[in-house]
Amino acid sequence: MSQLTLALHTVQAQLAEATRLSGRDAGAVQLLAVSKTFPAAAVREVYAAGQRAFGENYVQELQAKAAELADLAITWHFIGPLQSNKTRIVAETAHWVHSIERLKIAERLSAQRPAHLPPLNVCVQVNVSGEDSKSGCAPADAPALLRAVAALPQLQLRGLMCIPEPTPDAATLAARFAVLRQLQAQMADEGLALDTLSMGMSSDMAAAIAAGSTMVRVGTAIFGARHYPA
Repeated sequence: MSQLTLALHTVQAQLAEATRLSGRDAGAVQLLAVSKTFPAAAVREVYAAGQRAFGENYVQELQAKAAELADLAITWHFIGPLQSNKTRIVAETAHWVHSIERLKIAERLSAQRPAHLPPLNVCVQVNVSGEDSKSGCAPADAPALLRAVAALPQLQLRGLMCIPEPTPDAATLAARFAVLRQLQAQMADEGLALDTLSMGMSSDMAAAIAAGSTMVRVGTAIFGARHYPA
């Protein structure tokens, strides 16, 4: 068994155990393998081990890997910041976008999604930590943005995404994740059902699952440490 296959199986086992400990049904949490900065060959190997959903942060990298791996039935998730001049590539390539933080981006994705493709699954990113360096709309602005995105054609609003600040404090982390749960409940009260909470990464996966995550974005624990070009 290869190192990548072993790492994937380890993460799958950890996810299953965290789901069980949180009292939720098996299969309630999906694993998104974040393959940014890793070559298409690594994605192909993890796919061969059974993983089907992969996340990318950079538009050109998503485009290149999707083209190189077009023979595989991969579900591609775009999870990074998205500039308005790059929305067309994502609209034509991805199956999911997690990082909508303003209406203009959603409107462009809606207009540029090819008519022959199914609606693009989207999540609104919320800045639950209030950090200036983090993308995402303010929690107070999220309901209006969610309502506006839900009305757009060629998009299927699925839920919410967050990237809280790294912290060893379990209570702080739980409070950050709770912001998304509260938003989900608020929108349900308004009649807008959101089935996806995209929260949790390699370092905080168990805490996110305990807080209600339905999709964890795991890169380092599967692919290893990233090496960014200088």
